[in-house]
Amino acid sequence: MPLPQTGDPGPELKSPREPGRSQSLPVSTWKSNSLKEQSAHRGDSRDGVKPSLGVLKRTLFRTSLRASAGKPKEDSGLLRRSSRFLFWSLRRALDEGLTAGQTQGTGGPERPSGVPDGVSGQAAAGTETGDPEPQAESKSVADLITERQLVKAFEQLRYLETQLVADKTSRTFTQDPTAYARRAMDLCLHYDGMAAEIGAIVREALSSEGVDRDALAELAQVVHLEEEAHQTSQAEGDFLSTPRHWRQHWEDAVRLSAQERVRQAGAKVSPAAAEGASDLAQLLAELGGVVRQDLQKVRLEMQPAYEATDFPVWETYLRAFHNAVAQRLQELARDARGCEQLYVLLDWAANVYGSPDFLGAPDLALPTEPLPPLLEPALWARLESDYTSFLETKITSCFDSILQLEQNRWEAVEDPEVLQGLYHAPLSIDVHMLVAEHVKAAGAISAELEATTLQICARALCLFVPRFEKAFLASKAVSEWYLGAYINACVELRTSLLARFPGPIKELEKPLVAATNSFQKHLLQIVQQDMQPLFKVLYTKSWLTQDTLRPLMDKAVNFAHHLEHVTPPLAQETLQEVHRFVVREYLGQVLRPHERFRGLNRVNGAHKMNLDAQAISHTFQGLGSEAKWLDQAILCVAEILGETYKDDIRRHLETLIQSYPDIRRDHILAILALRRLGRRRNQSLLQHTQGLLRAAHGLGPPSRRVLFEEIEVPTSVDVLITCI
Repeated sequence: MPLPQTGDPGPELKSPREPGRSQSLPVSTWKSNSLKEQSAHRGDSRDGVKPSLGVLKRTLFRTSLRASAGKPKEDSGLLRRSSRFLFWSLRRALDEGLTAGQTQGTGGPERPSGVPDGVSGQAAAGTETGDPEPQAESKSVADLITERQLVKAFEQLRYLETQLVADKTSRTFTQDPTAYARRAMDLCLHYDGMAAEIGAIVREALSSEGVDRDALAELAQVVHLEEEAHQTSQAEGDFLSTPRHWRQHWEDAVRLSAQERVRQAGAKVSPAAAEGASDLAQLLAELGGVVRQDLQKVRLEMQPAYEATDFPVWETYLRAFHNAVAQRLQELARDARGCEQLYVLLDWAANVYGSPDFLGAPDLALPTEPLPPLLEPALWARLESDYTSFLETKITSCFDSILQLEQNRWEAVEDPEVLQGLYHAPLSIDVHMLVAEHVKAAGAISAELEATTLQICARALCLFVPRFEKAFLASKAVSEWYLGAYINACVELRTSLLARFPGPIKELEKPLVAATNSFQKHLLQIVQQDMQPLFKVLYTKSWLTQDTLRPLMDKAVNFAHHLEHVTPPLAQETLQEVHRFVVREYLGQVLRPHERFRGLNRVNGAHKMNLDAQAISHTFQGLGSEAKWLDQAILCVAEILGETYKDDIRRHLETLIQSYPDIRRDHILAILALRRLGRRRNQSLLQHTQGLLRAAHGLGPPSRRVLFEEIEVPTSVDVLITCI
């Protein structure tokens, strides 16, 4: 029985007898108009007039979509009954809504066979004569979807969609844009209804006893048709003729269906509540039976229904069940208690699920290559024995104890021992004994367990090293003694562990190298902070008459005594860094002087620089520094400042640039500003050195030979004058 019409039809479309009006409206405008319409309908309801069918249709449809989205695990039968009720309730409104505009104009796409004029299937023939002949009522799109005649439903929707696009292109909706928005929204809602029905078909395929092959074939065909019809995305904001991604929706439904089936298997039994291994074995047996039965059903009954299409049915279901079983087994392993339950899990994973006969037929065996491992290596090791289940926690606890012992030594201000001429801390011996003890105990059980234990030790040690480094550097025990001892400990761990346990321990090299570099950096910072204030008196008037370099050299000698107790390669590297630091800071003080010498003072300053350069070179050579390339830097600058024969300055600049390719034009300007030559000579020297600088920069400095690059030279008035 048709419902009474209201004075305001709201979103209802015109009947085929009425002339159509062109409608075009953006989504935002449609939303605001819908709100206004709903407000108007509420006012009509208070006056005793019922709301329009279009408003009722969208309200019911959105409520249904929100309810189904909020309860994805709801019973499929209930969802299907709700879908039938929804589409039955909306049928008459959709009949009139989608029919409107089909009679607008004579042009448009050709109607597919079997598609009525409008979704309701009401006859339009004979209306002009006033004596229509009775026709069999055609089924609406809602009925077709509910009855799972998805192909016919899609053909009707596709026809109406094509017609609506054509009407929009021909500007049919110019006078009434809301009509286009209402009809487009109706189409999209029905497309969403078809997608929901696809998910329901997938869920019911496994949960029911039999297989509805017709429904599955219908599903595969409609997905294929949709992909052919909607191949490319439309312009932004246009939701007509856009791809619906039903194939991805099908894959997601398969994955969720497999997870639900695996989750329901043995849900009443949990390892935490089980008294022994028998209950866990019963749970795993039920889980294996469900997986075996479902995969056999997929291969033998469901896959043939998809043969007409290119759906990867077996691969998709196989991967979905494998991932679901892996997730379920990991949950069971986390809750397992005792050695017996651990071995039951291990046996089922290795010998039952991994068996070629798990699915009951050789051609249904689970492939091993394409699928990821059922259990992670660490979890597999825990299932292998009760020992490995607690090994990782135990080793972490042991490392915590080692850190606590070292912290006790820091608080007691105990200086490290000197063993075989090197600073020594018990850290390296404690770590080495811990790893060797657990690896040996695991090797007595099996080679696989030994390798797993070694991996666990390596991972725990990779986490321990940066944690130890951070704790030590934050303590008050940072000193030359402890830094030297921990540098030696890191080097010893790298050499001894990598030599005895090659392979998994190799990943330990990176954090150990990082910790060694960090300790070496802080060791240099100590001596640099100690020396830094002494450079401020250089290249001053008092420096001309006093031996201000002696305190610096004394600091270097005292620091070198600590380096004698550090591993030789790192000791030499650190000593060269100190040597480079002294030369760099000396030149930086000269090129950024607080006072500028003229005449005799400049000559005396150059002579003093020459003596200082020789003293620095002799001191560090006596300490064992092999950085002889640093000796010429201060000497070259001193010769330029003290050269009385100005033509030889060009030769000194060439030597300086060739010896130190990282020098820049700013440094040359600063040196010439100190020398105070004439404008023409400065310009001549700058032009001459320009080519040398380009050639030197093209070659680049040798490895680790960086000096002038780290010297900042601020632009001063004298430098600007020299440049001009």
